[in-house]
Amino acid sequence: MLLKKKLRLHRIFLITWKTDIVMLVLTVMAYFVDIYLFPDIFVPPTVATLMGTALAFFIGFNNNQAYSRWWEARIVWGGLINESRNLSRDLVAYLNPGIRDNRGKSATEIAHEIVYRHLGFVMLFKDSLRKIKGGDYSKYLTQEELDKIGTVSNGYNAIMNMQARQLGDLYHQGLIDGFQFRTLSTTITNINNDMGRAERINNTVFPPTYIYFTELFVYLLVILITLSSVQAIGPWSIFFGWVIGFVYHTTHINGLSILNPFDMQPTSIPLDSISRTIEINVLETIGAKDIPPPLAALENGEYIL
Repeated sequence: MLLKKKLRLHRIFLITWKTDIVMLVLTVMAYFVDIYLFPDIFVPPTVATLMGTALAFFIGFNNNQAYSRWWEARIVWGGLINESRNLSRDLVAYLNPGIRDNRGKSATEIAHEIVYRHLGFVMLFKDSLRKIKGGDYSKYLTQEELDKIGTVSNGYNAIMNMQARQLGDLYHQGLIDGFQFRTLSTTITNINNDMGRAERINNTVFPPTYIYFTELFVYLLVILITLSSVQAIGPWSIFFGWVIGFVYHTTHINGLSILNPFDMQPTSIPLDSISRTIEINVLETIGAKDIPPPLAALENGEYIL
């Protein structure tokens, strides 16, 4: 996620340079075709105007849909932060310090076990959304738990099943009452709901035809603007055709940059930073040691991942 209000010039260049070259070549070609091959053909400026107006609506729709995906993803992970804090806080509050479960584990050990397993879920879920194999989750899971999730297709969902079963065991052993069980169970359900919403965003592909035709129409608009202004301003039609194309293309790129909010891009949701925030908050709540520091911003404070 970008942190600074102003983009650096080099980042704008990195984002747009390939298309800038393509548009410059198209405007030059359109100029010379009009001058030397078809000098008698006149393209009315209204054609480019109508094309530009239609394309503006098209790009606006694309960007609106892209931002909706990005914002929902941010809401989902904001919810995970809140529910993670609730889970650790309620465990500390509800588990009587003097109790032990049928395995002989104390309240502190039980709380640590559930919280560590939750952190394993967060790390594994983050890696799954990004389609990478980070492996950070393994430090919070026991070997037995790692073996269990290794036999199923959805490891982080298996972790949530373990959480639900342990809460049920605590209730049946009388270590938490009915109200406490419902509260903790509701938190697990809310986490599961957030998980499903994030999966829906990640697994729903934005129609590629929208992206393809938008880029095609931008190139067509650049050609039309150049052809319609050659006779009025001569070689300057190349520059103005490129400038208007740059505006449309950059606006389109803004939408594409947040279209897949879980990618590892500067404009994506900062899953690493959010996961570290969850990690710090819940470990502090249960009084754990060796709490990691917040993640530093990258590229001289320009963005976080």
